[in-house]
Amino acid sequence: MIDLFNYERRKSTITHVGNLNIGGDNPVRIQSMTTTSTDDTIASVEQCKRIIKAGGDLVRLTTQGKREAENLKNINETLRAEGFDTPLCADVHFNANVADVAAITTAKVRINPGNYVDPARTFKKLEYTDEEYAQELQKIEDRLVPFIKICKENKTAVRIGVNHGSLSDRIRNRYGDTPAGIVESCMEFLRIFRKYDFNDVVISIKSSNTVVMVLSVRLLVAEMDKENMHYPLHLGVTEAGEGEDGRIKSAVGIGALLADGIGDTIRVSLSEEPEKEIPVANHLSWYLRRHEKHIMIPAEVNKNFDYLNPTRRKTVAAVNVGGDNVPVVIATRSTDNAVQQIRINGMPIPDYIYIQGKLPEELDDKQKYIIDYNVYIDLVNTGKMPNSNIYPIFPVMGQVFIGLIQAPIKFLVLKYGTPTDEFFACLRYHPEVVVVCMTTHQNRLGDQRAFAHQLMNEGLTNPIIFSQMYEHFINEKCCEGISAKEKFQIEAAADMGALMIDGLVDGVWLMNKGDIPQDDVEQTAFSILQAGRLRMVKTEYISCPGCGRTLYDLRTTIARIKEATKGMKGLKIGIMGCIVNGPGEMADADYGYVGAGPNKVSLYRKQECVERNIPEDEAVERLLNLINQDQVSR
Repeated sequence: MIDLFNYERRKSTITHVGNLNIGGDNPVRIQSMTTTSTDDTIASVEQCKRIIKAGGDLVRLTTQGKREAENLKNINETLRAEGFDTPLCADVHFNANVADVAAITTAKVRINPGNYVDPARTFKKLEYTDEEYAQELQKIEDRLVPFIKICKENKTAVRIGVNHGSLSDRIRNRYGDTPAGIVESCMEFLRIFRKYDFNDVVISIKSSNTVVMVLSVRLLVAEMDKENMHYPLHLGVTEAGEGEDGRIKSAVGIGALLADGIGDTIRVSLSEEPEKEIPVANHLSWYLRRHEKHIMIPAEVNKNFDYLNPTRRKTVAAVNVGGDNVPVVIATRSTDNAVQQIRINGMPIPDYIYIQGKLPEELDDKQKYIIDYNVYIDLVNTGKMPNSNIYPIFPVMGQVFIGLIQAPIKFLVLKYGTPTDEFFACLRYHPEVVVVCMTTHQNRLGDQRAFAHQLMNEGLTNPIIFSQMYEHFINEKCCEGISAKEKFQIEAAADMGALMIDGLVDGVWLMNKGDIPQDDVEQTAFSILQAGRLRMVKTEYISCPGCGRTLYDLRTTIARIKEATKGMKGLKIGIMGCIVNGPGEMADADYGYVGAGPNKVSLYRKQECVERNIPEDEAVERLLNLINQDQVSR
């Protein structure tokens, strides 16, 4: 059982991948995947070398057919001849025979339960009797046994990699498109591997939806524990996208699990050159492993909290905070720029701006402001309160004044460990008080979780804003390939990930003591909420990183689609290089752009293919026409 408040790394068995050990007490291993054709030995070797030099511990290569599987031997031998001993992993879909070949030529083979034996999904309703279902499982076992034998003979490791986007029709029809179905798809294969005493296995469960990904992995850990399985886990948010959105989305999903001690190897899937994934993954892993050996946090889990199926904590709304409202964003601005309406790429302005202890000369009547309580009292007493959109904030020592002020919403700064008798009574008597939970603890997540559970155990329903303070400077020394701004975004997203998944967040307040521009700080807060599926504020792009299966110019296409659709708030667009996860991940997208063949694209509305095999040079325009036609018809 996970300790919600005190970091302890999940105990896993060790899987041997060539000369690399994954799991146990080994460091979290970092990996990436090539985007070259695996038939192209020279290009693949060069890209592998770039990944390895960036810090990658393992490299995965797409392996569509036997020819690619056989060429992995040449790629491996060329790397060894040049002094690189990093193990390679073959990525196999749809063809079990290819997995058999790859098990001879490489150190590790990834197979996907959704398409290893089950036919390609059609999204049709299929009914199975228990007997028929058992027969399908027997087919899987019969096909896996020869593969397991080859892996044993060649000391080849296996990754059982389940993708939300490629669940089989069989699983979907019995379990639904749910974490339970995702986990059962994995467990079916795991039980067979254990039955035949093969244990060099790594497990992954991925989704482009961070909530589905995190809840599925949590459930998988629980189910494996029930069956006394403790295999190492690979973490990743598939099709995370590119740029800062891809980094933030990955940090939310992967970070939510690493912060709970779950995860032995990770990949940050970005629609960029693969070596750019490595510094992001390294920083994320390093940052969360800092939780180790922290001061113990004594806390009690609320009896109604369900870690595997969390729901939003029940709160009473104060103005637009809490209740059924989307989580708010609070920002700190100086008096000089308190009125400045900062908008980047169509992002909204903060819901509340903290202007500290001085009222600016000019205020925006449509903006809500927070000001220090003593200044608020002076403004009221002197009749100088300029408008009704200014609200007080109290430090813990100022809570005695809360009852003296009439305001529809008040903010009280607290942290876990504050003497409880006084503030419990205050919060119980003043439902209009919103708590700003701050922390200076080494384990931010555990400390802030403890505070939320403390309120739940007392039956208090005041909303909670989680505030995080960082200190990053633009010119600070950073590892190669990552900037101070990216470090800030990765850390903030990782700290907020599990709090959002747990249903505890009514608002986010990010601060940075350094010189990262304030608009970047504010935009990060909104992006984190969107990555956690709590507040949609802009177009979301579910784009894969590309691989040897991608048969069109993925990065140029992503740029064109993003430029043409950037103002479509809340719209989710999938941009997929190939069919492996395309239609499946489209369950979470409104529209899809999927590679169908060399320079050919198919367009989807949800999971329905509406136009097939369009020439690539026409496809973006046809996608825009489809979106516009649907908007007109609504």
